[in-house]
Amino acid sequence: MTSTSSETRPFHAPDLGTLVVMAWSGEAPDGDMPYLLAYSLGDGVAGPEGSTAAVEALLENNGLPVGGDLVDGKARPSLPVSLLVEAGTAVVTMPGFNAQCVPPPEWLAAVEERGFCYFVFTTRPWPEAEPGKPVDPEALAAFAGSEETLNEAAHIVLSPRNLRG
Repeated sequence: MTSTSSETRPFHAPDLGTLVVMAWSGEAPDGDMPYLLAYSLGDGVAGPEGSTAAVEALLENNGLPVGGDLVDGKARPSLPVSLLVEAGTAVVTMPGFNAQCVPPPEWLAAVEERGFCYFVFTTRPWPEAEPGKPVDPEALAAFAGSEETLNEAAHIVLSPRNLRG
């Protein structure tokens, strides 16, 4: 007989370091795809390795498998992750994590058109992409599209909500 453990992994918020959320859209065969990427700068109290472990614990404790299957938030209303899009701002919330960003207009148009965004929350730190500093599109593509980043991430489809319902 196999049993599933509901035990949560130890999680220490200071180990996360600085968490960043970045929005962009990319071309897809059926129109632009809106993406959100969340990552740590790796500057937690236990360094990059501690940040990686803390992000992994945060994700797993919220039912988001790292390196696993795509989680369809539309099909799992009890998923403790939400996306609020209001007044040109995107806010991602889950227990232990709350971050916002100001997405570009093309992202807002793509999420409105599709009714969802593809959210990648990676355990891989990216110390070069600091908040408030421009990110070179080639650097973003190299990091976000790398096998290491994608294999060390939770992948979630999130439908946005707004304050009106």
